[in-house]
Amino acid sequence: MTVQERITQSAEALKVFPLPSAVLLPHAVLPLHIFEPRYRQLVRDALDGDRVMALAQLEPGWEAHYAGRPTMARMMCVGLIAWDEELEDGRYNILLQGVCRARMLSELPAEHLYREARVELLPDPPYHGPEEEQLRQAVLELAGRVPPSFSEGLLPAVARATGGTLADVVASAIIPEPERRQQLLLQLDVRRRLQSVIDEVGELIGRLQPLRPSGLMN
Repeated sequence: MTVQERITQSAEALKVFPLPSAVLLPHAVLPLHIFEPRYRQLVRDALDGDRVMALAQLEPGWEAHYAGRPTMARMMCVGLIAWDEELEDGRYNILLQGVCRARMLSELPAEHLYREARVELLPDPPYHGPEEEQLRQAVLELAGRVPPSFSEGLLPAVARATGGTLADVVASAIIPEPERRQQLLLQLDVRRRLQSVIDEVGELIGRLQPLRPSGLMN
C-alpha cells in the first residue's frame, strides 16, 4: 500500500495529536518525544497499523482544558511516522514526516484515550509560476548570509521542489514560530503561499549581514 493510499484510508478515523507548541508542515520532518499515556497509546496503535497520525494546534484558551478535550484547530497536517524508538518505560521518540493538509469535518466519539477525527484531505493542486523562481533566488541570497550547515540541506530540496511543496519546504526551514507556521498551513492558495514565504525570506535577509570570508585574504 502506498503512502497516499494509507493517508486516504485514514481520513475517516484519523489519529490526532494536539500539540500547541509545534506545527507540522507537509514535506517537513518533526522530531517528537511522546510521554503522555494517551499519546503513547496513539503512537503504539499507529505503529501497529498504518503509521499515520496528524498534528493539530489547539484553539486559544486550551490551557484550562488540556487534561480533557480542548477545541482543536480544524486545519491540521497529516503525517507518517518515518522512524520510531520505544524507550524502556513506554515513552517514544519518533520522526513525523508531513504529507498533506487536512481539514477536520468532525471529531469522533471517544473510543480511546487519544482523539480521532474525520477529515477532508487537501493536497496541493499543480502550480507553476514566477513565484517559484523568485523564492529560489531569495533562498540562494539567504544562503550567502547563513552558515553552510544550515543551507547545505535546504538548497538541494529547494532545487527539486515546485509549487506548494517548495513553499512548505522553505517555510519549515526558516519559520520557527507556531503561529506563523499555522497561518501558512491555513493558506491553500499556492501562489499566495509562495508569495508569503518570499516575504518571510526577504525579512530574514534584511535582518542578517553577509558572512565574512574566513581564512587568509589575498
